[in-house]
Amino acid sequence: MRILAAGDEFVGTGLLTEAVRAEAGGGHEFAELSLPWPVVPFGPVGGVVEASGTEADVIAALAGAEVAVTQMAPFTKAVFAAAPDLRLVSVCRGGPVNVDLEAATEAGVTVTYAPGRNAGAAAEFAVGMILAAMRRIATSSAELLAGTWRGDYYAYDQAGVELDGTTVGLVGYGAIGARVARVLVAFGARVLVADPYADPAAVTADGARLVELDELLRGSAVVSLHARLTEETRHLIDAAKLELLPHGAVLVNTARGGLLDYAPLPDLLRSGRLGALALDVYDVEPPPADWALRDVPNVIATPHLAGASRQTAQRAARIVAAEVGRYVRGEPQAHVANPAVLG
Repeated sequence: MRILAAGDEFVGTGLLTEAVRAEAGGGHEFAELSLPWPVVPFGPVGGVVEASGTEADVIAALAGAEVAVTQMAPFTKAVFAAAPDLRLVSVCRGGPVNVDLEAATEAGVTVTYAPGRNAGAAAEFAVGMILAAMRRIATSSAELLAGTWRGDYYAYDQAGVELDGTTVGLVGYGAIGARVARVLVAFGARVLVADPYADPAAVTADGARLVELDELLRGSAVVSLHARLTEETRHLIDAAKLELLPHGAVLVNTARGGLLDYAPLPDLLRSGRLGALALDVYDVEPPPADWALRDVPNVIATPHLAGASRQTAQRAARIVAAEVGRYVRGEPQAHVANPAVLG
């Protein structure tokens, strides 16, 4: 069997190949393709979003391949049309947004994905961003390194707020949101959750409380976004929702840029209506040179790093390799993104 390993600078091609060999056994032929992400940002390719590389490169590498494993390669309608031998695409991401699922189903190709592969890394990062924003860790560090000692931050009206006893709202309660909740509860925070798909019993067991979104926004001193981006959740937190936040609230988005309407944020921060903003994701990535939030106070911004841990890359490779192993042994796939292909 011919297998394409299309890695990148994070989940490397060699890492994928090694993991698949360990799961699928010997006797298979490997083709390899290396993609430039994250050194070169991802973007839309041939109708799919958040992809790296070109359709032409993927088509050439796929010649005769029955299985492909990747994180970022674009699997578009054109790619499926040019790869008649392909039967399985295993994507080591929480959602296969680089795959045209309708085209895959029409071509009879099963697409799998890797839910939770970066849950630990992303949850840790989100908690770090919450703490950094609440206690001015990042902004005061930047000011000190620039030569300014902000002793006034010790003044009562400028001092930070502890997590202990603070109400934190989590919008979205998947694998990442649930981990964040358990950590925050351990810090002594009161945790509210808004997610129409969350299991109320699981939320309660984690020490949190399930509420409607508007109630969460009105009652939370800190709000952290953890929802998946869909048409239903695009701009879920818009100008009207932002107005519900208490004066001086902290807002954190480490999930997806499209969940948040960025346009009102500069004015809310300048007025103090929003106390601090911590971002790891953006409506445009990377943000343009004239980005409106560059010269606004109390902003922490990182370049989409929440899931960037070595363990995430290793875990991602193991998850896609396990799917290939199941395919080779004739077993059902564990995480199928297009179940209609199974008939």
